[in-house]
Amino acid sequence: QVQFVESGGGLVPAGGSRTLSCVVSGINFTPSAFAWYRQTPGKQRDLVATINVTGIANLAGAVKGRFTLSRDNAKNTIYLHMASLKPEDTAGYYCNTPIPLVDYWGQGTQVIVSS
Repeated sequence: QVQFVESGGGLVPAGGSRTLSCVVSGINFTPSAFAWYRQTPGKQRDLVATINVTGIANLAGAVKGRFTLSRDNAKNTIYLHMASLKPEDTAGYYCNTPIPLVDYWGQGTQVIVSS
């Protein structure tokens, strides 16, 4: 059973930093690419960033230069490191694969950036 379990969200002041974690199970982790998405109420879920099997990340324009990704293959975990947070980064954050497994979205983790 594929499972994505996100954690690490919370209330962060504007300009602050936060690291989100996603533990993945049910997928052969090491040879797989992963992605982070975010969603605000009433809007579609948007791709934020992807990380390939060698750890190379691609980031959406809105977060480039502020967010980075990493992965720990020993822990089946991917991380989203967020810095210089802005109120517009407020969203639910979800991990999945770059072509999302739509039946396996996790609960996500909420990040609220206060101005």
